[in-house]
Amino acid sequence: MSDLYHDGQRLLQDRFDTRRLADRIDERLVDDMIDADDKAFIERLDMFFIATADEQGYPNCSYKGGEPGFVRVVDEHTVVFPNYDGNGMYLSAGNMLANPNVGMLFIDFERGRRLRLNGVASINEHDELIERYPEAQFIVRVRAHEVFPNCPRYIHKYQLVEHSRFVPKASCPTPVPDWKRSAWARDVLPTNDPARDEM
Repeated sequence: MSDLYHDGQRLLQDRFDTRRLADRIDERLVDDMIDADDKAFIERLDMFFIATADEQGYPNCSYKGGEPGFVRVVDEHTVVFPNYDGNGMYLSAGNMLANPNVGMLFIDFERGRRLRLNGVASINEHDELIERYPEAQFIVRVRAHEVFPNCPRYIHKYQLVEHSRFVPKASCPTPVPDWKRSAWARDVLPTNDPARDEM
């Protein structure tokens, strides 16, 4: 049996008589490898959620979106994704520098499937894959130590209306979001921000 569960989780498993079930899930479904089916699932999605924590354990959860396939599985233990321009706070990426342990949640809201991937993240501005992502600031690599499906029964069904027009593409310039034109933001934008060209 792995060390997937800590005392708090065991306390609740025992309270609700799910220890045997939890151990079976760990035994049968939890792995440290990304198999071909997981790879296909991850690489067709256009979004995921990522949980990080700082050095004191203070949590942060973020949504990350891109073109379908923006998260790539580069080997059976590693996923990569770009960091695009955001609001400049770097809550997730900054946490990764302080505490590289992350949790990723991939959900297909149309087909009702989800996958968890927990691992250790690293950030590289000079990663060999950065050229594949127009306007990426850096690449995040996550080395998986736990990969497992999650029960889909509570996933509400949603359908995609359209992809965000703000996702960078090599074929066209990325539009400037309206918030960067706001009086509170204009004078503090980074010196190389394209929104400054409009001022």
